[in-house]
Formats: sequence, C-alpha cells, structure tokens
Amino acid sequence: MIFKRMLGALGVGAPSVDTVLAASRVQPGGLVHGEVRIKGGDFDADIEYIALGLVTRVESEHGEGEQIGLMEFHRVQVSGPFKLRTGEDKVVPFGFPVPWEAPITEIAGQHLRGMAMGVRTELAIAKAVDKGDLDPLEIEPLASQEAVLRAFSQFGFQFKGADLERGHIYGIRQQLPFFQEIEFYPPPQYSGQINEVELTLVAGPGGLDVIVEADKRAGRSSTDAIGRWQVSHDQALHRDWASEINGWLASLAQYSHGGFHQGGHDPYAHHGGGHRGGHHGSGMGSVVTAGAAGLVGGYVVADMAEEFFEGEEGEEE
Repeated sequence: MIFKRMLGALGVGAPSVDTVLAASRVQPGGLVHGEVRIKGGDFDADIEYIALGLVTRVESEHGEGEQIGLMEFHRVQVSGPFKLRTGEDKVVPFGFPVPWEAPITEIAGQHLRGMAMGVRTELAIAKAVDKGDLDPLEIEPLASQEAVLRAFSQFGFQFKGADLERGHIYGIRQQLPFFQEIEFYPPPQYSGQINEVELTLVAGPGGLDVIVEADKRAGRSSTDAIGRWQVSHDQALHRDWASEINGWLASLAQYSHGGFHQGGHDPYAHHGGGHRGGHHGSGMGSVVTAGAAGLVGGYVVADMAEEFFEGEEGEEE
C-alpha cells in the first residue's frame, strides 16, 4: 500500500507525498528499501526533514485490564532540510535496517492473525509535522525461527493467535520494549493437561532465544511452566525441535500426574509473571523436514485489510 495525499497538517496547497516500498516483505535484520516521492504544492516549501518509522500494535497492562495501541519502535531520518519549489518533483531514496527483534507477521505467505506492521512517513515543514498513512510491511521469519515454527506445526499444535506484549523477558538481552507471543492449542495427546502453549522467538545477530510457556491445568487452577533454549542460528537449523519440545511437554505431564501440586518438584515451573523461570534445552538432533505447506497448515490467517490498523487511537510515541 502506498499513500498519496495533500498533507492536511500543513495546510491547503501543501506538497503531496507518495511513499513506495521496493518490497513489502523483509526478515529480521534485513533492509527496507524504497523511495519517498514528493510533489511540490502551490507554494515554495522549506522541508525540515523526512523520517520513516516502523509502527506496530502492542498490548499494555493497565490496572486490571489491557490497552492496545500503536507504537513506533524504530525510526530513521532519511532526509535533512531542503527547499521544495512550487510544483517541483523530488525523489528521496532510502534504505534502513529492520531490528533483529522485529516480530514475525507472515509465515510462508500467510499473514498471522493478530499481527500488524507498517512503515509511516513523517514530513516537517515550517515547524508543522504531518504523520502520513501507513504502508503495510510483512516480517518473514529467519530460517532459524522457521525451523522452530515448522516443528510446532509438524507435532500437531494448532495456531490460536499472536500478539505483542509490552515489557521485557527476564534474563534476555532485549532491545525492543515488547516481545511477541505466538499462541497454540496443544496436540491432542496433551488435551486436559495443558490449556495452551505460547512461543516467543527473540532473534539477534548471534543467535536465537526460544522461550516456550505452557499453561498447565491442575484441578480447578493452572500454573505456567517455562522452557528456554539459547542457540546459534546454525544450531537452530540442525536441532530436532519436534522431539525436544515433545520431551519437554511429556516431562510437564509426568510431573503433573506425579503430584507436583502436593509438594513435588517441577524443574520447569514458575508461579506468576510469565517468562521468568527457565530451562535451557540441550542436545542436538536431525533437521525437521516438513515443507512450507506443512508449516502453515495449522495456522489461522486473516485478511490483512481486517487486521491492519483500525485508526490510530491510543497511539504511544
């Protein structure tokens, strides 16, 4: 999507802007390329700057409820000051890196329900700032992240939804002010023992943190259990994630049946807060070889037009 409109905040006859992305898909750590095309209006204009920002929808806890708002989490200035003559056309090319921790919004061409990501163009003239419309941008998983996601699909997890939670994960070197949770219903063999499983993948240039949180059923109550794995991107490609995650879930089920809530010890459990405790997996395995069709087979998707930002109320700067 591109936008081309008169800049309302700058008055009638102001320049119009057309932001065009060279590609609408990128991976974490990759580059977004494109052009900002500006057409002069009815008067000479002193442009102070042009900036681009990555904007997404984030959930924040407020009291006993949650608030969902837009957050700009990455910003670059692509032009300094210049004069734009009446009716003049000017093209400003740009290229900027996407943060490694950028959340995944698309898998094998299928948009993840609950996610939204866009590039917003901001132009300033004579102290007036106009924030333009949003150009949708999809973030595809790295090969290391895809290996973990493929294992979830292969093992029978069913995609429930995805969201971004404001905050930091204990013990993780995290640069962004939020983290992604990809939620799954557990495989049939764990029905009645586990309500749901949440997957968080925090990427960096040197590797990947994999955090799995299981909501365990225990009579009328439940408790969260946390599993953690820290691997290089290459190690992630050669790990048998399906077997490893299955083994972790089987351990949870064993401890639940063994009477953990009557005083037994569960090495994975943590009470309250979520994503706080941890277990570091070990051991290497074979590559999971399910194809792209298997990867997205269990994922629920939605029309991007329905999932993209529905207005900018509650935006956080």
